[in-house]
Amino acid sequence: MKEVIITKEPVELYKLLKFESMVSSGGEAKFVVSEGLVLVNGEVETRKRKKLVAGDIVEFGSEKLRLRLIE
Repeated sequence: MKEVIITKEPVELYKLLKFESMVSSGGEAKFVVSEGLVLVNGEVETRKRKKLVAGDIVEFGSEKLRLRLIE
């Protein structure tokens, strides 16, 4: 599992997917979320703007990320 460092909370789900290069664009990120292809903390998440905080685990395809806050 890859650890992703964030400097502020919350982070929107689609932006995380885009910035971590799990998808190629924001539009693609919104599409895969709306299609139910992304898990947040083990559950299917369909809200593109879902607010993520430290400790959340995001899964898409074969990738798994855990958010960690650094102040």
